Amino acid sequence: MNCPACDHTLTPLTAGKVTVDVCEGGCGGMWFDNFELKKLSDPGQIDAAALLKFDRDDLVLIDYEKRRRCPKCNIIMMRHFFSDRREVEVDSCPNCNGVWLDPGELTQIRREARERQDPNEAAQNYLKRVFGTGLSARRPQA
Repeated sequence: MNCPACDHTLTPLTAGKVTVDVCEGGCGGMWFDNFELKKLSDPGQIDAAALLKFDRDDLVLIDYEKRRRCPKCNIIMMRHFFSDRREVEVDSCPNCNGVWLDPGELTQIRREARERQDPNEAAQNYLKRVFGTGLSARRPQA
């Protein structure tokens, strides 16, 4: 299979009990077969940290606006937001239900999952992203 973003050959990478196809040596994207991405929330199924430890070529430029073709079915994939928070847009195949993650999207999905588990931390991170560190400087001292 070839990468739908940069056409580099995808390499199988075993992470826990799941094998994901990664664009190692290319753009650094990842292909998850049907339902594999859902297993990210179960550390007994997938070792998400292993998916962050493969080589990519930072000089490979990809067009994030370009519609991706499924590396299995070769049909145009659909774009949709990964969750209700609408922070991460992923490409998924309407035929085989596989999901393509561009570089950095796995990290965003993992961050969002952690924040869902701790709503106070999520609120603090949101305020930091929106207002920067200036808001904490205005906090009254106790």
